[in-house]
Amino acid sequence: MNTKYMKVMFLFLSPFLFSSCGGNEISIPKPPTYLRMNLPRHNYKLYSNSCPYMFEISEIFQVEDVMDESGLSCHKEIKLGPLNGVIHFSYINMVEPLSRYVNYSNDKVDEHKIKANSIEDVNIIREEDRVFGTFFELKGDVATPFQFYLTDSTKRFVSGVVYFNCVPNYDSLKPSLDYLKLDLMKLVNTFKWK
Repeated sequence: MNTKYMKVMFLFLSPFLFSSCGGNEISIPKPPTYLRMNLPRHNYKLYSNSCPYMFEISEIFQVEDVMDESGLSCHKEIKLGPLNGVIHFSYINMVEPLSRYVNYSNDKVDEHKIKANSIEDVNIIREEDRVFGTFFELKGDVATPFQFYLTDSTKRFVSGVVYFNCVPNYDSLKPSLDYLKLDLMKLVNTFKWK
């Protein structure tokens, strides 16, 4: 090879070689970020109508009636306002043994075990109000992050299932889930039969 050619190549490439050796900064990719939600303070109102139950609900929620074959029923859709979700709230006059309804609710929670990182449950026992049940928190990328059921253990049974109108991403939903959990615990802890 020509020495003159090698000198020209060295002079041409040397700025690139020396510039790539400078600095101790290591480039680290940033994790994804999510928009911060500014949610209002927790304020509650009593929800009561002709159905045989009542409870306190967040002021930002809106309760809508669900029609069945016979017309109006005691099933409700509770819209979660700025949280962009819904609680499917069902009421049942029990005609089967209580275990059948409890097992059905537990089976619905178990359907999400594949996606859930963990499932935590809280037992609700308020003998003075004849309110018994379980509140489930499903952690992970699940379709329903919260489920609950309440019963008087003899005649009446209600259940609630929370759905968000988005793809489940636990990390991005975590602030909303923490906020919503307080409202749901208020609902189940103030629930009473009429």
